[in-house]
Amino acid sequence: MRVDLFDFELPPERIALRPARPRDSARLLVVDGGEIADRGVLDLPSLLQAGDVLVFNDTKVIPAQLEGRRGAARIGATLHKREGPRSWWSFVRNARRLHVGDRVEFGAGVSASAVERGDEGAFLLQFHGDEPVEQLVQRAGTMPLPPYIAARRPADEADREDYQTMFAREEGAVAAPTAALHFTPRLLAALAKRGVGRETLTLHVGAGTFLQVKTDTVAEHRMHAEWGRIDAATAGRLNRAKAAGGRLIAVGTTALRLIESAAGDDGQIHPFEGDTAIFITPGYRFKAVDGLVTNFHLPRSTLFMLVSALMGLETMQAAYAHAIAGGYRFYSYGDASLLLPAAG
Repeated sequence: MRVDLFDFELPPERIALRPARPRDSARLLVVDGGEIADRGVLDLPSLLQAGDVLVFNDTKVIPAQLEGRRGAARIGATLHKREGPRSWWSFVRNARRLHVGDRVEFGAGVSASAVERGDEGAFLLQFHGDEPVEQLVQRAGTMPLPPYIAARRPADEADREDYQTMFAREEGAVAAPTAALHFTPRLLAALAKRGVGRETLTLHVGAGTFLQVKTDTVAEHRMHAEWGRIDAATAGRLNRAKAAGGRLIAVGTTALRLIESAAGDDGQIHPFEGDTAIFITPGYRFKAVDGLVTNFHLPRSTLFMLVSALMGLETMQAAYAHAIAGGYRFYSYGDASLLLPAAG
C-alpha cells in the first residue's frame, strides 16, 4: 500500500496554534459508519450510550525541550523515550556538532553526556547528578510543542497548562494525548450522569509520533516504540464492560494502540507493561476497541493510517475534506472527532 494514498492538502490557517477556551467548547465531527455530522464536544453524552466506557491516557507531559551548549556549539535536544533511570533517547538539533562522549550543558545546573548515537540525529543522553531527570527538566526544559506549532510561535507559560490533560498523573510523555485535552469536570459529570464509564491506562507518548512517514510504501515504515501499562484490575473492568454489551471508546490514538497491544485474538484484554510498536493500517482487524475520540491528524502520518484502518480510507478522506471545507481546527490544539465504525 502506497503512502501517498494517505496524503491530503491542508491550508496552513487550519492548524490551531492555541486550544479552544473553554476546552470543551471545541467542535466535534461525528463519523458514524459512513454518516458525517457536525456537533460539539459537549454533545458527547448524547452521542454515547449507558454502559459505554471511555478509556483515557493518564500520562503527564514533561518539559522535554532542552537548549544547551557543547563548547561554542548550540545543541537542542527533545527527549523522546526513556532508556533507563538517567538515560533518555533524544532527537538532537545541530547533531553534526555532537559526538559520543561529549558533554552538553543545558543551564540551571543540568548537564548530560552523549553515550550512544542512533538514527536520524538521535542520541542517548545520560544525565549527570542524583536528582530524578523529571526534576532536572522542570528546571531547565520547556514544553515540547509539536513542530507544526513550534515553527510558528515559541512555547510560553500558557502551554504548561494548555498542553496537559486533566488526567495527567504519570510523568514521562513528551507529547500530550491531545484528544483528552477537550475534557473538563462538567463534561465528565454529564457523561457519568448518562451512565458512561471511565477508565485510565498509561502510555508515554514519544516525539516519534510526529515523525513523517518517508518511505514510499506503508510496509517499509519502521514504527517507533512507546512504553505503556494496563494493570490487571483495569483490564478486568474493561473486559466486564464489553461482556455486558458496552463499547470501549478510546480517547486518543495512544489509548487505542495500547488496548489493541494488550488484547488477544479473542478480544480479551490482558495486563500489559512494556514497549509497543504496534502499527495499525488498513486491513488490521480490531480486537477490542469499538470507537475513538481523536483530533485531526497530519497527512501521510501513521495516525491518519490508523483512523483509516478503523473507518475505511474513503470514509476518512470524505470526513477530512468535510472538516477542511467546514473550517475545523486541526492537530494537537484543534477540534475533535468521534469515530464509530459500522457494526460487523
